[in-house]
Amino acid sequence: MHVLVIEDEPKVAQALMQGLESENYQVSLSVTGEEGYFLATTQAFDLIILDLMLPGRDGLDILTALRQQECQTPVLVLTAKDAIEDRVIGLDTGADDYLVKPFAFPELLARIRALTRRGRPEQALRLKIADLEMDCVTRKVARKGQDIELTAKEFQLLEYLLRHQGHVVSREMLGRDVWEAVDRATPLDNVIDVHIARLRQKVDAPFKKKLLKTIRGMGFVLKEGEV
Repeated sequence: MHVLVIEDEPKVAQALMQGLESENYQVSLSVTGEEGYFLATTQAFDLIILDLMLPGRDGLDILTALRQQECQTPVLVLTAKDAIEDRVIGLDTGADDYLVKPFAFPELLARIRALTRRGRPEQALRLKIADLEMDCVTRKVARKGQDIELTAKEFQLLEYLLRHQGHVVSREMLGRDVWEAVDRATPLDNVIDVHIARLRQKVDAPFKKKLLKTIRGMGFVLKEGEV
């Protein structure tokens, strides 16, 4: 499991990272709200552990923005506030669970296990952006009613982009989630770029409206309009 920890207190942050890594979780750590929000919207995580009191951008603001963008990643909120009203606000904003500081690490692990047991929401079987449509059951792709023939890897790549539409997808994410290359010695950047170019020729080149965009230094995004 890949866990994002957004926590600005150094001791708490390091304790969380070391404790979770000792339990074989992969951990990404952010100590500011802005950085945490950026990571949450540009990478794929199985769980987000979110402190409410953060410098720059607080946890409730991050949580609100994530849920407005239909991010379904489970969020476990950490807070020093123990008033019932604060807990209710957090849960109503979209948190899946909360822990009040200070907390026992075994309880955190138990809550993580409970959240992950719920599983992810059922994935949509039909995906669409503008006039581009994908049927994940029949594995058919069409734009403006015209069938588009894709290789197996191109289909997998487009499905990933469709499921993350509106969000920048990095080459690292594609390498990990589409090519499933975790400990590869050489980067997959050239391979990914070649597949992106081929996909763009099929789904974008014949049509006036361009959907697949390259964000220099960051990755790719499937999006209507300007980025």
